[in-house]
Amino acid sequence: MQEQSTFGHSSHAPARFFRIEFTGSGSEYFRIWIVNLLLSLVTLGLYIPFAKARRLRYFYSNTLIDGQALAFHGNPWRMFRGFVLLALLMAAYALSGQFSPLAGLVAFLILCAIWPALWRASLQFRLANTSWRGLRFGFRGGLAGAYRAFLPTYLPALVIVAVGAWWPEVLQDRTATELTGPHLAVLSASLALMLLGPWTLALSKIYQHGHYALANQHSRTDLGVGAFYILMLKYLGWTLAYLLLAGGLLFILTKLAGAWLLVPLVVLLYLGLLALVWPYLTVRLQNLVWNRTRSEDMRFESGLSLRSFAWLSLKNWLLTLITLGLYRPFAAINSTRLRLEAVQLLVRGDLDAWVAEQALAQPDAAGDAAGDFFGIDMGL
Repeated sequence: MQEQSTFGHSSHAPARFFRIEFTGSGSEYFRIWIVNLLLSLVTLGLYIPFAKARRLRYFYSNTLIDGQALAFHGNPWRMFRGFVLLALLMAAYALSGQFSPLAGLVAFLILCAIWPALWRASLQFRLANTSWRGLRFGFRGGLAGAYRAFLPTYLPALVIVAVGAWWPEVLQDRTATELTGPHLAVLSASLALMLLGPWTLALSKIYQHGHYALANQHSRTDLGVGAFYILMLKYLGWTLAYLLLAGGLLFILTKLAGAWLLVPLVVLLYLGLLALVWPYLTVRLQNLVWNRTRSEDMRFESGLSLRSFAWLSLKNWLLTLITLGLYRPFAAINSTRLRLEAVQLLVRGDLDAWVAEQALAQPDAAGDAAGDFFGIDMGL
């Protein structure tokens, strides 16, 4: 009698868990980080893509899956080309509004028209230049899916930019007491942006996690939009509860001890916001998307603990503040280790056969070549 496998269909193929280990060291990464920072400052930011390539190579080479390290093969000069392209686009958009509101609107429309394509190229570039056991990853998402992911927020954002182009005083006047048609349009569009935010997040994660590729494996996900709305509602409730508690505590303590305590209390409560509220979204989102990502013979399991990540975040922020930012690379190493080692990979099949199969295959690299040509890496 066949047993039902965890992959959703019957199979006798053996399956085993692969642990993910992160062996990075804070002291090692500090040396990379400080050099990257200094060179980026000296070159007025032009070294940023080279710094990113060094950082990715270090983090990837210290990420081990079943004892085998990942590798990053991205060409920093191609990343520099993508960096310059993005910088020019952002500069053109920022400066266009200085000439005329209409020019700003046109620049926004152009940016909206090409941004999803650039985002897709970024995903292709990062994954095509990532390997494990000699197997190159890939991204197989189509262009239409990238545009669909951004569409919900494009429409209300366009309303806000259009109002700013034709009635710039609406966005500039902070003292207006009468609500006109343009004011109502901006308010309605802003509310729509907030309401549609979880939808856009859901579409982007579904698009990403539904199109990863490794050898003959192509990822899929059963994520639904509703799960993201539930997550964001819980996050909103978590945030409001913290703000109410923190506000009440701030009011009571300043009444008892005096106004001199206000500044240090605000700093501590802000650290609490970073250490307790932000980690909630990070933890729940990681567990949500990776627990629902799988392929024919692979499945992820993420069990990142909110308590562990919250305590680590609090420690990281406190030490970063005390050391005036010098603890930042150590914090990055600690957070990466906790997040990666909370994930494990269940694989069924012979990996050596996958390697041999990919070596014999003639892959369609058109999409990956497009991403590599632009050299754009926005991060995953």
